[in-house]
Parts: sequence; C-alpha cells; structure tokens
Amino acid sequence: MTRICDDVGGYNLSQGFPDFEAPEEIKEAAIRAILNGCNQYPVTFGEPKLREAIAKKVADYNKIKCEPETDITVTCGATEAMIATLKAIINPGDEVIIFEPFYENYGP
Repeated sequence: MTRICDDVGGYNLSQGFPDFEAPEEIKEAAIRAILNGCNQYPVTFGEPKLREAIAKKVADYNKIKCEPETDITVTCGATEAMIATLKAIINPGDEVIIFEPFYENYGP
C-alpha cells in the first residue's frame, strides 16, 4: 500500500506512520516500565485502570453509565476491534457489506 501511495502521491491510511516524535513523558514512562520489569502481556481485554478511566470519561462526557469490568474492552487496534465485534454479532453464513475503499485485510 505504501508503494502504491508513493507512486501516485496518495495518502496511506492503512497503517499508523506518525510523523512526529513521541512526547518525552511517554518515552520516559516506557523506559521506567522496561527497567522495572513490566514486560508481560497485559490483561487481554484492557488494563483495569484504563478501563476505569474510559468508563469515567464516558459517564462524564457522554452521560452514559457503564461498568469497566463488563462494558469496556480495550483492543490493540481497529483490526482486533473489528473482528471481535463481528464475531460477537454475526453467524456463519451471514452476509456482511464492506464499503470501499477499505483496509486490504478486511476484503473478501
């Protein structure tokens, strides 16, 4: 996708390519975590503190009450979120409409 975009002067929206440096606070936090041995996979549906913070924001900003333990799932990205959602709501044999343009991994 990157090569195609480069050839035609397009914008590659299929992957994250930040064009800025990470904030120093983030870099320092990552270094501290590594030095402190925080090198394990997190809880697969999201760190509890993060889910609690999301639930609080949703309640404060959107006025929607939700439980972080049962209503919030944090994914590693759009692809994981998409497949988790589709697996939860569709059944084998169901038809799904995919709008174009789409991320190449979402195509049939």
